[in-house]
Amino acid sequence: MNFLQKAGYRIFQKTIYVASPFLPWRQPKLLNFEGGIKDLAKFIKDSGRKSVLLVVGPTISKLGMAQPFIDGCAEQGISLAVYDKVLPNPTIDAVEEALKVYNANACDCIVALGGGSSMDCAKVVGARVARPKKPVAKMKGLLKVRKKMPMFIAIPTTAGTGSETTLAAVISNSQTHEKYAINDHALIPHYAVMDASLTLGLPPHITSTTGMDALTHAVEAYIGKSNTSQTKLMAEKAVKLIFENLVAAYEDGSNFKARENMLTGSYYAGVAFTRAYVGYVHAIAHTLGGFYHTPHGLANSVILPVVLEFYGESVYKKLARLADIVGIAGESDEVKAKAFIQAIKDMNKKMNIPEKFIDTIKEEDIPLMVDRAYAEAHPLYPVPKFMSKKQLEDTYRKLMG
Repeated sequence: MNFLQKAGYRIFQKTIYVASPFLPWRQPKLLNFEGGIKDLAKFIKDSGRKSVLLVVGPTISKLGMAQPFIDGCAEQGISLAVYDKVLPNPTIDAVEEALKVYNANACDCIVALGGGSSMDCAKVVGARVARPKKPVAKMKGLLKVRKKMPMFIAIPTTAGTGSETTLAAVISNSQTHEKYAINDHALIPHYAVMDASLTLGLPPHITSTTGMDALTHAVEAYIGKSNTSQTKLMAEKAVKLIFENLVAAYEDGSNFKARENMLTGSYYAGVAFTRAYVGYVHAIAHTLGGFYHTPHGLANSVILPVVLEFYGESVYKKLARLADIVGIAGESDEVKAKAFIQAIKDMNKKMNIPEKFIDTIKEEDIPLMVDRAYAEAHPLYPVPKFMSKKQLEDTYRKLMG
């Protein structure tokens, strides 16, 4: 990567940063009902909506976690259509199937219940409703929707993705194995229901990887070059909450306070990265999801310390500040930054997250994955230090072990 390329990318990022305050940012209004998600149905009815599309995954559906909301809709006389086929790394095919359900039932509201996959699928369904003549592939990138979506309510059941507060939706093309982000302010949910009781049943491996996903959001936002005073504060709060509560939630899934704090931390991290963006960790993780269906949180967990080590001294000062916040001592910024990275590795180890992707990444896939990760990251992501394609290739090989 030559000087002119780097300069061009930084100019693009600075332009976005300067224009950012004039864009239609919003945060979802937070809802919390005494009677749980059953009471959401009355809220929807009072808002004047009559027909709801509920987007969930098959596991959430089988566990009956959506039943209180379904019962509430029946009691309130609200028509309810359910799409419950969302799998990890949601595809364009799933979006189009859910859109048919939405249209067939004349829906005027979308509710997503689940993790990032359900919320991302629901977001893109809303985008297709807003732009019925625009295929999903044409929405890839930045500000390609620019139309108001139907009322959209997100109910997270994992403390990790932050999708309930972001402008991003990540979608996969099952034909090309490409996984990419759609970024538009229209995708920010209008409301988010924060109910920690919904996360109590999460299996330990989901708790760990989604929690590290939230940490990745906070750290990548914090070390990037497009921070605001708010995104810095939100990222710092998120990192502190995650360091203090993630292992506790992993070790004792019934620890309600830890679950509640993780949900809050994930939300803060979402607020941070939706404005400050992410970096190479996500660009690489998306290729692993597209090629091998690697769960996004797991991918981020493994990739994060590797990329932070690549950044080196360009992130020492900021990582040292995060180290101070979580109580990691050291005699210099470099020592504290390296200790912070080691603490991430230690958390991964405590939660049985692997260090590498042994027998996952295939040699023949690396060139195309490098091209796609490079294209995703540049020029949009305001990373602290640029990676060339050769350095991206080296990173994939490190991840292979």
